[in-house]
Amino acid sequence: MLHKLFNRIFSQGSPIPSSDSTTTELRIIPRKQHGLTRNNISPCAIKIILDLQKAGYLAFVVGGAVRDLLLGLEPKDFDVVTNATPEEIRALFRRSRIIGRRFRLVHVMCGSDTVEVSTFRGSSSADKNDEVTMHKHADEHGRILRDNVFGSQEEDAKRRDFTANALFYNPDSEEIWDYLYGYNDIQSKQLRIIGTPLLRYREDPVRILRAVRFAAKLDMQIDATTAKPIGDLAPLLQNVPPSRLFDEMLKLLLCGHAETCVADLRARGLYHGLLPVLDMVHTHILGERFITLVLKNTDERVQQEKSVSPGFLFAALLWHEVLAAWNKRKAAGEKSTPALHMAMKNIMAAQEKKLAIPRRYDAIMQEIWAMQPRFLGRAGRRPFHLLEHPRFRSAYDFMLLRCESGEIDMELGNWWGTFQHAKVSERENMLFKNEVSKKRRRRRGRSEIIIGDIVNTNSVSSTAE
Repeated sequence: MLHKLFNRIFSQGSPIPSSDSTTTELRIIPRKQHGLTRNNISPCAIKIILDLQKAGYLAFVVGGAVRDLLLGLEPKDFDVVTNATPEEIRALFRRSRIIGRRFRLVHVMCGSDTVEVSTFRGSSSADKNDEVTMHKHADEHGRILRDNVFGSQEEDAKRRDFTANALFYNPDSEEIWDYLYGYNDIQSKQLRIIGTPLLRYREDPVRILRAVRFAAKLDMQIDATTAKPIGDLAPLLQNVPPSRLFDEMLKLLLCGHAETCVADLRARGLYHGLLPVLDMVHTHILGERFITLVLKNTDERVQQEKSVSPGFLFAALLWHEVLAAWNKRKAAGEKSTPALHMAMKNIMAAQEKKLAIPRRYDAIMQEIWAMQPRFLGRAGRRPFHLLEHPRFRSAYDFMLLRCESGEIDMELGNWWGTFQHAKVSERENMLFKNEVSKKRRRRRGRSEIIIGDIVNTNSVSSTAE
């Protein structure tokens, strides 16, 4: 009976509401239309959903997993949503634990897999336009600070950020439940925010970065109404806790489309003071080349499912800030090594206030920076000592990016590439040849000085005569 009612409500030709609308209309999309089967879902998620349903609760796969499957992508994880409370979920699954403060969730373990299970969220005070309550739960800019209200499935759909992320999949019936025309938006490759864009961005400014990331990663166009306020609201990102801003920027930089994302962030005015990389692009030719290479290299590694070190990535993105400060100190008369270490310290301190890069990456970044001058030392035992450094490979890859960008001579990168793979005897020969070459350059330099002095002396004598 209930399914017949839902199917009468469901209408494929219904008009899509405007992006500032909060109107909902449940549409149940059958398997024959969307094409997804329960075989696409992880066995762990299916087991959890079926156990919840057997216990009398509603339960669905929700959000990014449904979206990605519809787009032909492989989901990283499968989140489950239900009308059971965290305590009821915890009581049903022996291997589970409740986590979180602002959002209380349950992690349920099946073998080595862990699935995140959440309870349907209710409407926030901002959605209800209750100014008194909103004042208690939001800051002066409208950012939600406390929000742990449970509600109905329809309210949960409205609480999500974009319509593409508000789809529910039931592996038992193999149906998709859609309250906000998210299925249509996915089919038309439109990224549309749920509710009034101005209000939703104020509730959580991080949604601005998420919009840019999803559009690039999913090859979707940001809906015009969704995009319109982004530039004006960019300053709200300064009110986001630095640690959360770092997490969101890291997701953006590791989504496999960082180069596109950074270009989009700049085009929308989302760069002043957020991260030096965004200020650097298009303002300094060497900085632009270097950063473009870094982002391209990162995107290729992510797309090839290779590992990417966040420490290496942020060392690269901040390098030209360090380089500028280092050169300024040397120009003021400071010795090279102390000048570099002071430049590193100051840049790290300044960035900490904007983007809280975790301290576990500090040592990696500073070691990579500090090793760069050591690549110039190609005499004695110094090259052998540098090869033995545990961070050599990262520092070498970093140095190669500097060569490719034109910051330093490519000959240096080629020499180290040959040296590290050569036999010990060949390395000794390379160092000997390098030393001979240096002596020849020094002799040539002295000869040029002597010849220059002779020429100058003759000139003076001729003038005197």
